[in-house]
Amino acid sequence: MKNTDPATACVLEPLPDYREFPQAEMIERAQAFHAELIRRRTVRDFDTRSVPREVIESCLLAAGTAPSGANQQPWFFSVITDSEHKRRVREAAEIEERSFYEGRAPQEWLDALAPLGTDCNKPFLEEAPVLIAIFAQKYGVHPDGQRYSHYYVPESVGIASGFLIAALHHAGLATLTHTPNPMSFLNKLCGRPSSEKPIILLVVGYPKEGCQVPLHGGIKKPLSAIAKWLGE
Repeated sequence: MKNTDPATACVLEPLPDYREFPQAEMIERAQAFHAELIRRRTVRDFDTRSVPREVIESCLLAAGTAPSGANQQPWFFSVITDSEHKRRVREAAEIEERSFYEGRAPQEWLDALAPLGTDCNKPFLEEAPVLIAIFAQKYGVHPDGQRYSHYYVPESVGIASGFLIAALHHAGLATLTHTPNPMSFLNKLCGRPSSEKPIILLVVGYPKEGCQVPLHGGIKKPLSAIAKWLGE
């Protein structure tokens, strides 16, 4: 039966703002973008300087352009900048981190983390000017309060998170993807419902002067290890 409900019918429009480039320019742009992203490194030593709110807002809007299942955009970003909230986040995160490093983590996992020099102390959660808690929404709610399902939630939120990290890097900021486990304390601290699952606590700011990063973090797999042209 044909769908006649204007609220749910598919409405098409001309493809907006698409630009095709000559092949030589395509190659140049693709290589330049790779060169831009390969400069990105995870940082754990942050300067305390503040970041303009407009920069964070524009990067969040960029993240919000990500594709998602049925275009339901099942993500929410809680931005934390005041010192008291950051202190409470650090205290709660370090409780989980101590439990992880002192008993819950299998030795194989600890061995994998060793080249990165991480431990249960997370001073960057207070030093960095911005924390962004990224939540995945299991379902949406209509204005009348009725729930509706979200689809491909982990995949959608993962793509949006990647967009956000790339946008922040492009703007000249450093980031750290912090994932204490479990992260349910963020629901309470950010005032988010239990139906939303926190997946990343993104630490954002400027690298501290003289900042050093683990050599291991800059070692990326070559193309031959991450891709293959089938039929060749």
